[in-house]
Amino acid sequence: QVQLVESGGGLVEPGGSLRLSCAASGFTFSNYVMNWYRQAPGKERELVASITPLGGNTNYADSVKGRFTISRDNAKNTLYLQMNSLKPEDTAVYYCKTSRGPIGYWGQGTQVTVSS
Repeated sequence: QVQLVESGGGLVEPGGSLRLSCAASGFTFSNYVMNWYRQAPGKERELVASITPLGGNTNYADSVKGRFTISRDNAKNTLYLQMNSLKPEDTAVYYCKTSRGPIGYWGQGTQVTVSS
């Protein structure tokens, strides 16, 4: 079955960087679009970034453009999110997601806290 396991979250000061990883298993990773979402306390889950199966195209939420970079290593079945110039408003639980038509598969999430 599809499994997604995020890691790499933590506490970082404003202006700092983190790299999130999402290890995928149970499906042919290189065939599917992958996404990063986040959910802050009291807010709806929002799409942060997406990447096409071979990594040729990426899309970002306006709030993270120029600061975050999504990438993937299909040989390692791993999705990444490099986050630079972090702001307090980036504080959230970050999730990776893949979809099969209307069915979404989510990881358990990793907490990112940006605070001094």
